[in-house]
Amino acid sequence: MSLLRPERQIAPSILSADFARLGDQVADVLEAGARVIHVDVMDGHFVPPITMGPIVVEALKGLATDSDAHLDVHLMVERPERHIAAFAKAGADSITCHVEATPHLDYALNAIRDHGCEAGLALNPGTPAEAAAQAQPDYVLCMTVNPGWGGQSFIPRSLQTIERLHTLMPQVPIEVDGGIDEHTAPDCARAGAGVFVAGSAIFGSDDPAAAYGRIASSISG
Repeated sequence: MSLLRPERQIAPSILSADFARLGDQVADVLEAGARVIHVDVMDGHFVPPITMGPIVVEALKGLATDSDAHLDVHLMVERPERHIAAFAKAGADSITCHVEATPHLDYALNAIRDHGCEAGLALNPGTPAEAAAQAQPDYVLCMTVNPGWGGQSFIPRSLQTIERLHTLMPQVPIEVDGGIDEHTAPDCARAGAGVFVAGSAIFGSDDPAAAYGRIASSISG
């Protein structure tokens, strides 16, 4: 599995999962058809919250491997180049760093590739699309909320950024993250997105597998 595949993909984000039942909840969405699991890593510096580290990726690797699924690690951390090796060793298949988080962006993207992972670049809502085009990542993650907290509302002007990214980098997959559900995902798809990160819309639901299915159905056309 890869983020670089042409078909649209839903990536449930475990940031909103019940960590007392993390393995069971991830297994439920994998059984429902998910083949990308998104892991939001926050350090308390680049964004205020602190979340999880490589040990969580390592714990999920077996489940992912058994389902031929992809572990997508999103580093919302300062100086992400310092953490790439640990997450790659733990089992990440793709690693995303923020253009705003390091002065060594080219080095960071190359380090991700050198460790055998797909290299992604994330943009905050206030960052222009041109910043991604200059860096030449394998894929781009367009934040559709301000990074750091789950459960935020989708920022409508993000659609313009997605469209601009698609124009500048038509062959590069676009991932969207923030406020994604069955109502916002179709607009993002029409703008050019192909990978849809959904956290609270899936794991905040009483039935994460059914919620996954509703989002998948909304972008299936």
